[in-house]
Amino acid sequence: MRVEILTIGDELLLGFTIDTNAAHLARELATVGVEVARRGTVGDAAGEIAAAVREALDRTGAVITTGGLGPTADDLTKPAIAALFRRRMRLDGEYLEALRRRWRDRFGGEMPESNRQQAMIPEGATIVPNRHGSAPGIWLEDERARWVVMLPGVPRELRGMTGDELLPRLRERARSATEATELPVVRSLTLRTTGIGESKLADLLGDDLGRGFSGGTLAYLPAFEGTDLRLTVRGLPDGAAVARLEEAAARIRARLGAYVYGQDGGDLAAVVLDRCRARRLQVAAGESCTGGLFAARLTAISGSSDVVLGGVVAYANDVKERLLGVPAELIAAHGAVSEEVARAMASGARARLGADIGVGITGIAGPGGGSAEKPVGTVWTAMDLAGVVQARRAVYVGDREEIRQRAAQGALDMIRRALMD
Repeated sequence: MRVEILTIGDELLLGFTIDTNAAHLARELATVGVEVARRGTVGDAAGEIAAAVREALDRTGAVITTGGLGPTADDLTKPAIAALFRRRMRLDGEYLEALRRRWRDRFGGEMPESNRQQAMIPEGATIVPNRHGSAPGIWLEDERARWVVMLPGVPRELRGMTGDELLPRLRERARSATEATELPVVRSLTLRTTGIGESKLADLLGDDLGRGFSGGTLAYLPAFEGTDLRLTVRGLPDGAAVARLEEAAARIRARLGAYVYGQDGGDLAAVVLDRCRARRLQVAAGESCTGGLFAARLTAISGSSDVVLGGVVAYANDVKERLLGVPAELIAAHGAVSEEVARAMASGARARLGADIGVGITGIAGPGGGSAEKPVGTVWTAMDLAGVVQARRAVYVGDREEIRQRAAQGALDMIRRALMD
């Protein structure tokens, strides 16, 4: 089964609201073997809504919409789609009374008259119960078995109704259309890599893995943390799909080695914490250009206090000298952004805070401050592990925030690699 998702609302088009509904629906639909063929967004205009739904129905015959089911004048989804199906809107007295009872029970008063609109239902439609809010979902089908499911745009309501109502209905619909004992599913698995670019990854994977694998597809998803590899299998029963994904993931891991640090939602900071914890090692940081982002990545994870002792945001040179013990003559001779200063910051953080591992990060995040010798994006990262210091230089691309985030990720990866079994 293939469907299209249409999210509705001016706030989505203007960028004031992030569309989390389409992503949630796509993930959940995959669990029951429903493939999302296309996703789109339109504003709160009846003509735009109708046109988008009409085009989607012509392509796949199945559409799920979110948004535009509320009680205000800009909630036009129901009448727009009803007109497309040539259905009149009618008042559902039973649902109206249920709305009034709900209002009295929850708010102790009479329902505002504007909420009456939520009880207006297209003729011939099926109400999809909403136990999480006041707006009912609507299932509307034509004589050609093409259908539209209209769901609320409030994320909490959308998520609840998807699990309560939508998935069971689609699962039953798919089951009635096939004699198979196990329904086919869409399954994905993500391998997380860092410290390697997208094109280099493709080279390492080669033609046999870089363009997909037997029975599945491979997508490259670059971000500041690194490049995620999304493996997807469609059309197999759940057990077979999982086995195919795991087999392909094992081959990719073997090919990429240490560049792979996790799977699915795995966080590199969590990997570092686990490896430090297993060896009873504690970490301290001296950060300049990252401004505490390295420590923030670690301390964002619950329970990190047994590993992270603390850190110093040593942005000014005199702070590097006073709090981390970096010699002034070292800064004068080599500059604050240098291997020598990064090493001194790492060792100073380890010694001053009594840690096993000290990390020092200094660089030029931009947009100004660069030179031919040290362009914007130049970052020196050092790690002092029990008195053994290593350092590396990187030139990161991106704006100021991206460079800072990439530098923090690079420091985490330095620890991970040093502690690999």
